[in-house]
Amino acid sequence: MDDAAGDLKQALPNVCDSVQIHVEVHQKSSSVAKKEDIRISVLKLLNRHNIVFGDYKWTEFDDAFLNNNVQSVSIVDTELKLKDRQPIDLSISSLSLHIFHLNEEGPSSENLEEENEDITAAHHWVLPAAEFHGLWESLIYDTEVKSNLLDYVMTALLFSDKNVDSNLISWNRVVLLHGPPGTGKTSLCKALAQKLTIRLSYRYRYGQLIEINSHSLFSKWFSESGKLVTKMFQKIQELVDDRDALVFVLIDEVESLTAARSAFKAGTEPSDAIRVVNAVLTQIDQIKRYPNVIILTTSNITEKIDMAFVDRADIKQYIGPPSTAAIFRIYLSCLEELMK
Repeated sequence: MDDAAGDLKQALPNVCDSVQIHVEVHQKSSSVAKKEDIRISVLKLLNRHNIVFGDYKWTEFDDAFLNNNVQSVSIVDTELKLKDRQPIDLSISSLSLHIFHLNEEGPSSENLEEENEDITAAHHWVLPAAEFHGLWESLIYDTEVKSNLLDYVMTALLFSDKNVDSNLISWNRVVLLHGPPGTGKTSLCKALAQKLTIRLSYRYRYGQLIEINSHSLFSKWFSESGKLVTKMFQKIQELVDDRDALVFVLIDEVESLTAARSAFKAGTEPSDAIRVVNAVLTQIDQIKRYPNVIILTTSNITEKIDMAFVDRADIKQYIGPPSTAAIFRIYLSCLEELMK
C-alpha cells in the first residue's frame, strides 16, 4: 500500500502541499477510549495513506483498536481551502484532528410560564447532535459562504482572546442569513453550529443550540411579549455562564421579533411589537459581552427588519436559489447516495 502511494505521488507532480487539513474522527458512542490514544492510531492511519484526492472517508480499518472505538475518519472541507479538487500530500500537510462523540438524545423543549400556562419558547440540542451529522456536507452553495462563516467565527474568538477593544473594533457575534424561502438558511445555521462545535472541541467540551420559536414569544396579553423575550434570554444566560460550552442562539424568521419600528404609528404608549424589538436589541447588547455565544438569524423578508438589528449583524449574507452548476452537484450527490 505504501509503495503504491509513493508511486502515485511520483505520477502526480502537482500534489498540493502546505495546506491545513481538517480530520474529523467520529468516536463510537460505546467507546471510552482516551482521545490521545485515538489520535495516535488515526495519525498512523493517515501516515499509511500519503495521498488523498479531496475529501475522503474511512469506515473500515485494519487496526483492531480503531475498529472497536471509531465509527469513521473523515478528511473534510478541502474544497474550502483549494479552489480546484487536487491531490493532497498528507505527509507534509498540517493535520488538525477533531475527535467527537455524537449526542443521540434529540432536542428538548424550553418552556416559559405565562398566566399559569406553559408555552414552548425554544428547542434545545446538545452538540454535536446525531440528527445534524452530515448536514454540513449535504449543503451546496455557489459562493464561499461556508468558509466565510467559519472564518468569521474564528476571527471573533481570536478578537476575544486578544482582548480587542470593542469600542474601536466592533463585533456583536450576530449572523443574518437572508433570501427567499427554501434555500437552506436554517439548515446552514444548524450545520454551522455543529461544525464549529466539532472544530472547536479542543476549547469547548460541547455545544448548545437554542432554536427560539419566535411566534410563541408574542403574548395574548398586552405588554407581556417583551417580558417573555427577556425571560427567554435569561434562560440562555444560564447556558452562556457555562464557559465549557459554545452556545448558539438560532432565531428563524427573525423579522417576527425585529419588525421595523418605523412601520408602527406613534402613540401615547408603544405597541407590544415595539416592546419586543426593544427587548431583543437590549438582550443582544447584553449577551455579546460573553465570548462563547454566537447568534444566528434567518429572514425571508429582509426589508421588514428593524435597521437597528440589521446594523448589529456582523455578517449579512444573501442565500439565493442554486445555479445550474449547483443544481447538478445536488442531483449528483443524491444519485451517489442511492448508489451506495
